[in-house]
Amino acid sequence: MTNAMTPATAIFKYTPGRSPLVVSMPHVGTHIPPGIACRLSAPALRVPDTDWHLDRLYDFLGELDASVLQATHSRYVVDLNRPPDDASLYPGQDTTGLVPLDTAEKQSLYNGVPPSMAEIAERRATYWRPYHDRLAARLQEIKAQHGYALLWDAHSIKAELPRYFKGRLHDLNIGTADGASCGAGLGELLLDRARARARYSSILNGRFKGGYITRHYGQPADSLHAVQLELSWITYMNQSDPYEFREDLAQSIRPVLRGLMEAYLSWGAAHAGT
Repeated sequence: MTNAMTPATAIFKYTPGRSPLVVSMPHVGTHIPPGIACRLSAPALRVPDTDWHLDRLYDFLGELDASVLQATHSRYVVDLNRPPDDASLYPGQDTTGLVPLDTAEKQSLYNGVPPSMAEIAERRATYWRPYHDRLAARLQEIKAQHGYALLWDAHSIKAELPRYFKGRLHDLNIGTADGASCGAGLGELLLDRARARARYSSILNGRFKGGYITRHYGQPADSLHAVQLELSWITYMNQSDPYEFREDLAQSIRPVLRGLMEAYLSWGAAHAGT
């Protein structure tokens, strides 16, 4: 395991692998530095919008020899899946920003004055930039070695969040920026594989088409392919605080996730380098 800094203050966790696959987990972090935490509301300190337990759910990544990059700090410090200029990923739709001011359920994060523009810039430089520098470098290293690179951006979310969508979310939400972030046919292939498991509902480029990471790093013309998976919490965990992991549920969804990633690797070997 290689960290960005010393273990006590690491901005991310990084594990290199030898396959063409890189797995990014930008929202798994829960740490909030004391100087920020002292200003946050009680709901914020419970970090409810974490992509809980994805490192445990994806426990097979070592067997796939994937490189893995995991955030350690909460998205409330800075959201690694937002553009550095904080432009909206979904114009006209409600969303949270680079440095969020409220939770997904619209509870205020700050007890008093929110971060200034100078503080936002400092957080971007301190927390956002190192993660993206490492991710960009690893993708280029893999491309130099294999001729192409495959990025999987792993996310999860509560099954019902009226702020973002009506009703219950699909279990597996595959995003390829409407096909722009990867080679032709890959999204459809993954959707077919997901739909083969009738227990779980799935959709391609629905409410979640891929965030900044998918859209920015997915450059198929340059042999860099990116896919986002937004997974419903209901498939592997309890959805209320304290958000316990459910191994009994995970045992069913984990083979589906692994199958999707194996299909991605197979597609890459056959198509991505051509």
